[in-house]
Amino acid sequence: MCALAWRYAGGAFFLLATNAFALLIPWFLKLAVEGLQHPESSRFSPGACAVVIVFLAIGHCVTRIFSRTLILNAARFIEFRIREELFQRLLLLDLSFFSSTRTGDVLSRFSNDLTNVRMLTGFGIMSALNTFILYISAVTLLWRIHPWLTVCAVAPFPVMVLVVKKVSQRMYQRSLGAQEELARLSSLAEESVSSVRLIRSYCREEHFQALFEDVARSYLEQNLGMARLRGLIIPVMALATGAGTLVVLFLGGRLVIQGAITLGDFVAFSGYLAMLVWPTAMLGWILTLSQRGAASLSRLSEILAADSKVTDAPDALDLKEVRDSIELNQVSFSYGDTVVLADISCTIKAGERVGITGPVGSGKTTLLRLIPRLLPINDGMIVIDGHDINRISLASLRSRIGYVPQEAFLFSRSIRENVAYGDHQQAGDVAEAVRQAGFTEDVEKFHEGLETMVGEKGVALSGGQKQRLSIARALLSEPDILLLDDPLSAVDAAREEDILEELGRFYGNRTVLIVSHRLSAFRDCHRVLVLKEGRIIEQGSPVELLAQEGVFAGMHREQFESGDR
Repeated sequence: MCALAWRYAGGAFFLLATNAFALLIPWFLKLAVEGLQHPESSRFSPGACAVVIVFLAIGHCVTRIFSRTLILNAARFIEFRIREELFQRLLLLDLSFFSSTRTGDVLSRFSNDLTNVRMLTGFGIMSALNTFILYISAVTLLWRIHPWLTVCAVAPFPVMVLVVKKVSQRMYQRSLGAQEELARLSSLAEESVSSVRLIRSYCREEHFQALFEDVARSYLEQNLGMARLRGLIIPVMALATGAGTLVVLFLGGRLVIQGAITLGDFVAFSGYLAMLVWPTAMLGWILTLSQRGAASLSRLSEILAADSKVTDAPDALDLKEVRDSIELNQVSFSYGDTVVLADISCTIKAGERVGITGPVGSGKTTLLRLIPRLLPINDGMIVIDGHDINRISLASLRSRIGYVPQEAFLFSRSIRENVAYGDHQQAGDVAEAVRQAGFTEDVEKFHEGLETMVGEKGVALSGGQKQRLSIARALLSEPDILLLDDPLSAVDAAREEDILEELGRFYGNRTVLIVSHRLSAFRDCHRVLVLKEGRIIEQGSPVELLAQEGVFAGMHREQFESGDR
């Protein structure tokens, strides 16, 4: 912050110098005119004045470059720091934030809103300082030439300022609305591009085109509203400056004729008044920037002020390894008023392999997400190695867990880079992890092998290949706890058998929790938990559950009698 303050201070100094050079030019024009009128009594010859004006113009040019460079570069640094803080904040926010926030909205804040803030802290501050300095200096010099003429010349300006202030209040609302509409437009565009194959499959091109047109039209109307407001400001400013110029021509001309001021004074006065025209015009632009910047800052502050419910405790300890059990004591979780998990209690021994199944919406995925603290625990407690996970540092907890989410996400990089993503030490054998995930045969078919680029979100791979690559990523980190959320849903039965066999060898003494609708995935599990409406309704070994003739046995009959493995 100190460096930024010095940049702004240096920029302000050079702005003072710039305006000093600019304000001296009309004064030397005045002396040149007086020298032409009365060469015998003039202190400066017109030629000398011309030389001085040339040097003043050069000084004005040089100092203007430095003032703009310092202030605009400071704005760039501010933009950089805000962008860094935004990204850092996004990485720390909970999953609940992203489930309620559109991706396009976040992207809009990173691009358009940050640009508005940069314009405010750069051009806005520079123009405001320049306008302030120039108004104070020019009006002082005008007053020195003729006070009454100065009052008459600048009299229309306060009326203009009042009108602009009134309009700017409405402009803020318009600007905020325009930013919101741009966020909707960005979100719709991002969603449409991501799902373009689905849109074409169902011949929904015209529907999405109509949706996009509606949102784009709403965005256009918001911007046209702002343009109309700006269009009202410009004529008001032109009227004020034009009125001032007419006053100078009429009254100033009479004062010259009467001998109250010299012709040189009249030239200098006209020059100073002309110098106020651009700052006056800039005043409306500055107000527009300030309203846009304020609207953008309010949107950015929503992210910067967002709090994560999952954070490290002040006295959080590091989990070096997992040797003991995982205990769930009356764990409950809700999304708002919707109860997802209710009073879940069980103990998972170290090295035990536990399957979790149940109807859609029974809370299986949520249960898995609670263990690495991807979601906050509303009620109850989860204990690992005798420690409440809320007292374990997030980094050490998650480093001991290998998590395969239900929806495999791949980066637009090579297969090797995607697999090695979770191995922070880069010490694991990528090829071995790929083999354990049953993905070697597929990799060998690619011309570039492990260096094959998978495309955005893994577009070059099938659903099953994405899942296996995601499994390989989790295996490479050699976790103590392995969480598999329906990892084989897109894999055919024959390939599933091979993967399960390799995973069985990998499990070893690791604690494994696997969620699946396909009961064949539980063949190596010691125990299975059956969830329904957020509660454990059955638990036991697969053999015990089959003997109970309950929900698990019913699911088993449906799948295996119908041939669905």
